[in-house]
Amino acid sequence: MLFSGFIALGAASLALAAHTPVKRVAHETRRSLPVGWTPVRRAEPDRILPLSVGLVQSNLENLEAYLLDVSHPDSPNYSQHWTPAKVADTFKPSSESVESVRTWLVEDGRIGAERIALSKSGAWIMANVTVTEAEKLLGTEYYVYEHEEGGREHIACHSSYYIPEHATEIVSSAKDIGKVAGPQVGGVVHGIVNDLENCDTTITLACLRVLYDFVYEPIAPEKNTIGIVEYTPESHNASDFDVFFANYSKSQIGERPKLFPIDGGSLVPGGDIGESSLDLQYAAGLIGSKKQEVQLYQVGDDVEGASFNNLLDGLDAAYCTFEGGDDPNEDGIYPDTAPGGYTKNDCGTVKPAFVISTSYGTQEASLTPAYAQRQCAEYGKISLTGVTFIYSSGDAGVGGRQGVCLDENGHQVRGGQVFSPTFPGGCPYVTTVGATQVVPGNKVTEPESAVFQLFPSGGGFSNVFPRPSFQQEAVTNYLEKFPPGYAPNIFNASGRAHPDVAANGLNFSVVLNGEFRLVSGTSASAPTFAAILSAVNDARLALGKRPVGWINPAIYSSTFKGAFNDITNGSNPNCGTQGFLAQPGWDPVTGLGTPNFPKMLARWLLLP
Repeated sequence: MLFSGFIALGAASLALAAHTPVKRVAHETRRSLPVGWTPVRRAEPDRILPLSVGLVQSNLENLEAYLLDVSHPDSPNYSQHWTPAKVADTFKPSSESVESVRTWLVEDGRIGAERIALSKSGAWIMANVTVTEAEKLLGTEYYVYEHEEGGREHIACHSSYYIPEHATEIVSSAKDIGKVAGPQVGGVVHGIVNDLENCDTTITLACLRVLYDFVYEPIAPEKNTIGIVEYTPESHNASDFDVFFANYSKSQIGERPKLFPIDGGSLVPGGDIGESSLDLQYAAGLIGSKKQEVQLYQVGDDVEGASFNNLLDGLDAAYCTFEGGDDPNEDGIYPDTAPGGYTKNDCGTVKPAFVISTSYGTQEASLTPAYAQRQCAEYGKISLTGVTFIYSSGDAGVGGRQGVCLDENGHQVRGGQVFSPTFPGGCPYVTTVGATQVVPGNKVTEPESAVFQLFPSGGGFSNVFPRPSFQQEAVTNYLEKFPPGYAPNIFNASGRAHPDVAANGLNFSVVLNGEFRLVSGTSASAPTFAAILSAVNDARLALGKRPVGWINPAIYSSTFKGAFNDITNGSNPNCGTQGFLAQPGWDPVTGLGTPNFPKMLARWLLLP
């Protein structure tokens, strides 16, 4: 990512005498430029930057403990999720943080107090500063960067920036998400099949139901919710649903997802329809009933666009930073003053669904560690309220698309040999889904393989997040029994390992512009798993229980042993290697395996 006028500082005392030299340290260093970006010139000295100082939230060091208390099957407080108000109060920055940062800006940065404001959320201090002021304050230089595709420009600081030694945690934000899990769309399918004899070449709803023993009719649809996230200009044609349902689920003809726009999200005529059509047709089709509403979180207008930050702003008012907090060079900034732009700023406008599925992401190396950590913490905070975040693991094996991996210095380069994990897949507070397939020539009732046609399933080990306690035993088992055999610098064996689970992701029969096409990717796997998990929530809600929320501690526990179909064939090559191998038990190709719905359901219904 490109650093801009957007930082976060901790609660350390920053009362600095203006005349006293201040010792500074490089607190954030960009490991590598995102692919395609090049500095072209120094930024104009008098150009105005909206500098935003994000205050470190209280009690983040206790977040995992709070989550385990309500999410681990052995906890007496399992499923006793928090209210949004309790979450906001627990993590709000202290008043001491606010005053300390004000003092730093005034006394060290020579920024007039009248230019400094506190955001409505209380989490950000903002001030408009010139490039010259920002460079002096942060000890860096600002450049204009240009992208090789289209020539669009960003202004950002060069490589590193510096803060007082006794300050903590800096975070940046990224707008260019980069769709690591973008689906591959095949040609038109002329012979529509809807039987179980062809699941090795064409996946339909019927194939998935047999693969995962998934037969369920919603009982408590008025209580249950599921959300699918799309980013404008991703769109779909409403009429395609009826063509899809007419062939695969006739009782649902006429059903449409309910649009929940965030920051002007809309269905753009002529937009890219592959992702949204795949996600929504299969999420709704697997749920299988008009009674259960499928929510569509469409993020960003067609002018400004949006980022994960914009999604999280819309879901959680405490995270919203529109009053200067979002970086105009990196995030979607609203109100959008461009012609046709969205004229409001959505902040906490959407109540999160119990299950939220997303098929977008980026390479972890494109982000600063602090950015990834802050966003990951937000997924955890929302999960405290009983929400499950599902993310696809990516379609490039152990690296990035087009063979972009890491060199020995952690830089993203084509032809690199060091593995490059994805984000948010490496965040421990999301559940990451890899892809499987029916082996050509096999019956749908035979064991699946890790996907090996068209693309390799994403998986590996985070370079930012350490291995969490809930997966310690499973990952240790893999590394000790099936050592990958790579040099220690090729992947971070102590990092958070992913994916967590898997589901079929090859050759889904999807209707695009009235025609059936085969669409592939972990983009298909994520909504498939999400729809099955939503049925578990429905059954629990029908019994007066609460949704499952953050599922990772549960699915890795002994309680859920045998609840997934173990995948032991295949690999996820990239970076000039075969990647990792699927093996008995958890592996960094297919996780714990694919869902076995009756076994999953039985275990979750036994929990309080």
